Amino acid sequence: MAKHAAVDFEQLLSGQATDFPEIQILNETGEVVNPDLMPDLEDDQLVALMRQMVWSRVLDQRATALNRQGRLGFYAPTAGEEASQLASAFAMKKTDWLLGGYRDVPQLIQHGLPLAKAFLWSRGHVVGNEYPADLHALPPQIIIGAQYVQTAGVALGLKKNGSDEVAWTYTGDGGTSQGDFYEGVNFAGAFKAPAIFVVQNNGFAISVPRAKQTAAETLAQKAVAMGIPGIQVDGMDALAVYEVMKEARAFTAAGNGPVLIETLTYRYGPHTLSGDDPTRYRSKETDELWQKRDPLIRMRQFLTAKGLWDKNQEDTLIEQTKAEIKAAINEADQAPKQTVSRFLKDTYEVAPQNVKAQLAAYEAKEAK
Repeated sequence: MAKHAAVDFEQLLSGQATDFPEIQILNETGEVVNPDLMPDLEDDQLVALMRQMVWSRVLDQRATALNRQGRLGFYAPTAGEEASQLASAFAMKKTDWLLGGYRDVPQLIQHGLPLAKAFLWSRGHVVGNEYPADLHALPPQIIIGAQYVQTAGVALGLKKNGSDEVAWTYTGDGGTSQGDFYEGVNFAGAFKAPAIFVVQNNGFAISVPRAKQTAAETLAQKAVAMGIPGIQVDGMDALAVYEVMKEARAFTAAGNGPVLIETLTYRYGPHTLSGDDPTRYRSKETDELWQKRDPLIRMRQFLTAKGLWDKNQEDTLIEQTKAEIKAAINEADQAPKQTVSRFLKDTYEVAPQNVKAQLAAYEAKEAK
């Protein structure tokens, strides 16, 4: 889709739009191409957003290494999606409710999940699902698209409680082919629940290209069927993602119902580190094209031109992040081993007699 020089958010958010332009503020070289849409972020906020994106890239690199060392379990790479993930979350409030998928761990950590708990979640440790009381989030959903149904329910609850909070969620382009996607968005639309549904269109549902998933020209236009606004944004442009998300939050928090946002992005790594080989379904030319669109490159060039960023800052941040990750993985290593008795207690609020007997036997064995 063409990148329009001017965007009428009022029309897009009215749900009456018939065109879905790819909204962009920064081009691939970090130049501002849509000054009218520049977000009202102060210099320190721009730097804070860049810091989160660099942090996420380092986390991805270190998590990949830790996985290959056997120190992490399941891991879905995030490199390339930093603008889509972190800039969208940057527009939300700490009191808003985040319901992410398995690739959305960076947003969850920035929203308040301790990094060590994120590592434990990757290992399948129950402590990774024990969240701080003030963290408004649910653990990452493994079932594709299921978080969309959960988000609709949480958002309706917020509306019924008269809250000014918003629920937001993510899925990939493949998730839009799931029934839960349509059910969740339709339900939220019917009840005007305060929800934002983000579709991170990285081009492939594991190995299935976007063109073979749907005949729709855009994924944003799927919102039309549910009677809600749909917006498409350059997912490699942090400023554009932030501005779209900010507008969407203001719209839905005002009682106008949900918004669907499609971010056009790319994952540089495999779908997960569990055996996927992207070279079997992605060409070298495609990878090189998207490498040129790297969200860190354009944000780095934009901030450098403004005198807000330099190599020393970034190098220092990289080393700080590595130290943070090292401390967190060591903390995760100290977590107590899981026990069968704990699993049984977590499964049954009131255990039947046969389970009580098993529980007593396991507790006696574990006490030795």
